[in-house]
Parts: sequence; C-alpha cells; structure tokens
Amino acid sequence: MKTNALTLPVLFTAGALVLAGCASSGPAASGSTDSAGALKVVATTTQVADFTREIAGDAASVTQLVQPNQSAHSYDPSAADLAALGSADVLVINGAGLEEWLDDAISASGFSGTTIDASTGIELSDDEAGDGHSHDHADEAEHTDEADADHAHEAGNPHIWTDPHLAEHMVQTIADGLAEADPSASADFEAHATAYDAKLAELDEWIHSNVDQVPEAERLLVSNHDAFTYFVDAYDITYVGSVIPSFDDNAEPSAAEIDALVAKIKETGVKAVFSEASISPKAADTIAREAGVTVYSGDEALYGDSLGPAGSDGATYIASQIHNATVILESWGVTPSAVPADLED
Repeated sequence: MKTNALTLPVLFTAGALVLAGCASSGPAASGSTDSAGALKVVATTTQVADFTREIAGDAASVTQLVQPNQSAHSYDPSAADLAALGSADVLVINGAGLEEWLDDAISASGFSGTTIDASTGIELSDDEAGDGHSHDHADEAEHTDEADADHAHEAGNPHIWTDPHLAEHMVQTIADGLAEADPSASADFEAHATAYDAKLAELDEWIHSNVDQVPEAERLLVSNHDAFTYFVDAYDITYVGSVIPSFDDNAEPSAAEIDALVAKIKETGVKAVFSEASISPKAADTIAREAGVTVYSGDEALYGDSLGPAGSDGATYIASQIHNATVILESWGVTPSAVPADLED
C-alpha cells in the first residue's frame, strides 16, 4: 500500500510553525494532557494513546494524534498535530505498518526524539481469510523508512490490540520505552503498567468466561473490515468474513465480493453483520439486508480501528473491549455476566 502524502498546505503550515519556534509554545493537538516539565510524549492511535496515558500518569504529558472514531489508516495530521510531534521527546506508535502516514508526518514535523514501536516482538497474522498464518515481527524499531513501513503492513494484520494478551505486551513495551527515555520515572511507569496489565488479564478472563458459554460452532462473526483477527483467534471465534475484504478500512468491496459474503452468511448461519464506529455502515447495511440478518451499527457498532469519544461505550480500550464482547455475545443470544467493578472505573 502506498503512503498517503500530506497536502502541501499542511506541510507548509507545519514547517512555518516549527521554523518560527511555535512547536513548543503553540496549542497542543487535542487529546493532550498537561504536566509541566514532564516528558513530552506523542502517541499516534487512540489505543496506544490510551495505553500510554495509563502508564505515564503524571510523569509525562501525552498528546494523541488520531482522534475518536477517526480512521488510523487514512489519518491526515493537522498543523497542530505536526507542531506537537516536532516538539515531542518520545513518539509512541502502534507499528506493524498501521500508520502509513507516519514517515511524511515525521519528515514534516522535524521530530528527532525516541520512537517506541508497541508492536515490537509481536508475531503478525497475515490471515485475511482465516488460514492462521503468521509472520515474525520481532525487533522492528523505528518507522522512518517508507519501504520498511509498507513492507510491515504487507507482512501482516496490524490490529494487534484487539487481543488483550497482545495489549499486555504492547503496554509493557511502552512502559520499557518510557523508562528508558526518563529513568527517573521508571518506577512509576512500571507500577502503572503492572496495575493496568492486571486489569487487562481480568478483562481477558471475563471475555473468555462468557464466550466459552457458546458452542464453538455458533461463534461466528462478520465485521466491516478485517480488524478482528487477533480477537477471534484469542477466543476461538470463526471469522466468516468482512464487508471490506482488507486490513485497510479505505478499501471497497466489489459486487462479486459482496455476493460471495452474502452467500457465505446464508450458508454458515451467521445471525448478524457488525459495522464499525469509524466506518460508514452503508455497505454493512446492504449486505445484512441482502442476507436477511441483523445489522449492528450506530451505538451498537464495534470499535475497531479507533476508540470512541468521551462518554461513549468505547471511550477507553477496556471499555471498547467490553462493548465489543457484549454486543457480539448478544448477537449470539447470550446475556453476558456482570462486568467486574474495577473494569468500570
């Protein structure tokens, strides 16, 4: 896939801000937290920003680039985003080739700090059709070369956070990177990561206990695009297919692909098609209607590429996973058990 080039007006504006010294004094991009004198961290996606805030606490200020319900694939940085990036000490990325716009953003902003790739050490699945193949993604460091980023995306599915076990791995990688960037706060980072990992383990146990009530043959899922491979693998769910047959939510299904998915839904007995909060529900609506099944959209849509805004069911990573598991279970006719109290904080 080709990297989306930034528009010239944005590049010019960002360059002017940096050259004028506004990168550190101007307003930060939305999603930042103010901690005077602390390590300045920029996180790319909604998920890694949420992880980073949990780990950082008051020891770092965190600026989030991709905003709620915004595609992580087609994101286009604003001048304020580039200014915040240019003045950051640390950049935290999902990695695995997800941020195809990253090289242009780094170049335009002049960022020269430390990059923490949360996907380091995680094996990527290349499974767009359920074949279970994977690729080793160990020791992939900074995405500063366009060919490397494109290769990483081509090598496998970048939606690693959908499995809470892999989220734990990402959290530890981020904590280790922040500790290296600011050794004086390393004990705080580690303590916060340990506490958050305990919640992720509890989340995983809650999802498992509920999904395990459903016979494996009835654990079927159809979603907007192929963002849930790691989730379905973690809980032995059969991924019947995606409305957009791609890792990238910007792709569009052909008429033949739509017909094939409708036929597969009817053949397998899938009861629902799930839209995603950051993607138009039109194609999912069409397929569900043609297949004669329920479509989950609007407030019931899954949180895939992006978390939701404050106050929504997907405002945090843990909240989004609880929401996703809940609506999927309900589509199978299961009422999930009560969510552990400490996961609702």
